[in-house]
Amino acid sequence: MGLEARELKIGYGEKVAIKNASLKIDYGEIVSIIGPNGSGKSTLIKALSGYLKPKKGEVLLDGCNIKGIGGRDLAKKIAVLPQFKSSPDDISVETLVSYGRHPHLGFGKRLMKEDLDIMEWALEKTGLIDFKDRNILTLSGGEAQRAWIAMALTQKASILMLDEPNTYLDISYQMEVLELVKDLNQSLDLTVVMVLHDLNQAARYSDKIYVLMDGMICKYGKPKNVIQSDLLRDVFRIEADVFEDSVNSCPYFIPNKIV
Repeated sequence: MGLEARELKIGYGEKVAIKNASLKIDYGEIVSIIGPNGSGKSTLIKALSGYLKPKKGEVLLDGCNIKGIGGRDLAKKIAVLPQFKSSPDDISVETLVSYGRHPHLGFGKRLMKEDLDIMEWALEKTGLIDFKDRNILTLSGGEAQRAWIAMALTQKASILMLDEPNTYLDISYQMEVLELVKDLNQSLDLTVVMVLHDLNQAARYSDKIYVLMDGMICKYGKPKNVIQSDLLRDVFRIEADVFEDSVNSCPYFIPNKIV
């Protein structure tokens, strides 16, 4: 059935970040959430993953309200990588990846053979098997992001949520991360929900896009139906020419001026 949000209202104290948002994410999709700064993208991700309790509305996973699902059980279904991540300075890649098994550990919290096998699988899937003994601080930006994704994979969740996975990465590492995400989606049938700033990347790597503006979803659908001149003008305040990428079968745009 997938993940569904119904008429969400989300806020921090008296401040309302999401006024009214409904969306549906089917299993096997890559869905990107885009919008101007301050439109509520990260807040929406937090609510969809259970980190934030909505003031109104509900989030359903396979038809069940996630507020009734315990934290450990929810972590077995939804893996989340926030925009800003932190870890101890002196840990290895393998140790970081092992944290993803914590929701599955039984009494004593000891890693068993099954856990170690899953960790090795995740390291291989992200191309980090030869990096497992490296200190996380010695990795490049793209390698570090892959390590965090490997950690999320070890949760064996069916949904992966990424909040701005390309933050602080140069263009080659951005493509590396998004190509990895695409491969994981296709090879594992992994459902992916991403917050992205780069609209051309969202158009290229997404099956579906939701656009947030002023705390509300103003448009959604396939990239070709979303990335259009009127949306770029009305939501992102730019005049742009939109073209068709025949190689990747997606739209792309070239901005002309701010309006």
